[in-house]
Amino acid sequence: MATKTQSSKSSVKASGSVAALRAGKSGGSGATSVWENVKAILITLAFFLFFRTFLIEAYRIPSGSMIPTLLIGDWLFVNKLVYGPNVPFTDFNFPGYAEPKRGDIVVFKSPDQIDLPEDPNPTLVKRLVAVAGDTIYMRGGLLHVNGMPQKQTFPASENVKGDGTFSHPLFQWQKKFELHGSRFGEPPAQPALDDWGPMIVPAKHLFMLGDARYDSKDARYWGFVPRENVRGRPVFVYYSYNADSDRPLSFITDIRWGRIGTILR
Repeated sequence: MATKTQSSKSSVKASGSVAALRAGKSGGSGATSVWENVKAILITLAFFLFFRTFLIEAYRIPSGSMIPTLLIGDWLFVNKLVYGPNVPFTDFNFPGYAEPKRGDIVVFKSPDQIDLPEDPNPTLVKRLVAVAGDTIYMRGGLLHVNGMPQKQTFPASENVKGDGTFSHPLFQWQKKFELHGSRFGEPPAQPALDDWGPMIVPAKHLFMLGDARYDSKDARYWGFVPRENVRGRPVFVYYSYNADSDRPLSFITDIRWGRIGTILR
């Protein structure tokens, strides 16, 4: 008899709950559901921020300084773990599993660019051509590292030529680093686009150049890059479109399908 009574009470309680739901009374379950949704969103957001900050981030190519390796309109996945992820809003980096080496394409925070007061430290992508302790100089547009001429990443015939004698006040930073009386010869009286150095890359610094040497504002203008400014290494192109296209909605109608998946070296 007791069993029947308890069963009856349970049935009444259950039917009461259903009736409450039908009447729009949740009895607290609605608040719980909202909190569960908020938690799920917060966890997803935290995972996304962690992934973006410490592992992989997307980066868009806005200029032609790395043509033909990288094109305007390329979107890259950047490995931030390889050289040590940076803690946002600081210059502190966690240890990575590799050190930047000559020939790497590197994403980094630019040293101060005094001619860009509105954004003096943009995030850039260039090729690392010299590391700390290297002696570097350029003669006739040909880069030398430790006395050895360096082959560019594409034939000289494909490199848009410019006026290599061009000089600029921004080149004057080189003066205090110039090496005199060395076996590499004397530096020119005034550094020019194609003729500068020799200089020695300081400790914990790197030297970056664009692959398109005559269409690249690079270390020749703003100097050595501190090692802690390095943010990662591009891995591959995950999306690309012709940013100079006249087609409407070119990011959809003028996709460079052949570049998608291109591994970067």
